[in-house]
Amino acid sequence: MATFVLVPGYWLGGWAWEEVAGPLRAAGHDVHAVTLAGMAERAGEAAPGVDVDAHAADIAEVIERGGLSGVVLVAHSGANMAATAVADRMPERIARVVYVDTGPMPAGLAGIDFHDPQARAELEKQVADEGEGWLIPVPAFDPAADPVNLAGLTGEHLAAMRERGTPQPFGTATQPAARPDPLPDTPRTLVACTIPLAAVRRLGAEGNPVFAGMTGPSWTYRELPTGHWPMFSAPRELAALLDELATLG
Repeated sequence: MATFVLVPGYWLGGWAWEEVAGPLRAAGHDVHAVTLAGMAERAGEAAPGVDVDAHAADIAEVIERGGLSGVVLVAHSGANMAATAVADRMPERIARVVYVDTGPMPAGLAGIDFHDPQARAELEKQVADEGEGWLIPVPAFDPAADPVNLAGLTGEHLAAMRERGTPQPFGTATQPAARPDPLPDTPRTLVACTIPLAAVRRLGAEGNPVFAGMTGPSWTYRELPTGHWPMFSAPRELAALLDELATLG
């Protein structure tokens, strides 16, 4: 039996993991699906001050309050920042970090820095115009406009994401990572859905600061060809991958 802590990406709560958590629990694992401050049933806690540190504290509280150890910490998409902070700060509790179609940012870079300048400017304008200056609005989740990321999602999935999604505190995208030196040698795995592994390796070898941090002896890789939200589009396949990763040394 392994202990999983599942952290959803932007706009989602712990509810997003329901179809992954079920098979993992059926396999005998202990599963904790986290809802972060300001999201889903915790929407009332949203505030301009909610940032990466606040969300990292939420994850750490789940681990500490539950007395959890040997944790397989699973981060989807934008949860990479908070999950990485927790893994860096309490490596003695973490057996493995699994990044689902995402990866850790190097020290000094924020989630928004992953965007090119035009996309960053568009996001900042959207937050200013539609998010009161501190919220990232829930996207339209239009498969015609974003066929790669939304691949494999049904109309029911998309409706749930639109209706149950929660605006994301912008501080979680703008607070830079503060990482220790040296980094802990915690095992880490990338589950690549829309990120081609060949591109990850090429960009890492070329010295791209984000992808260079996703290579090395502590890293393993798995591919799950689907869209960016595999907890909806391929939940049983993702659960099977996580079950297999829990057995790795």
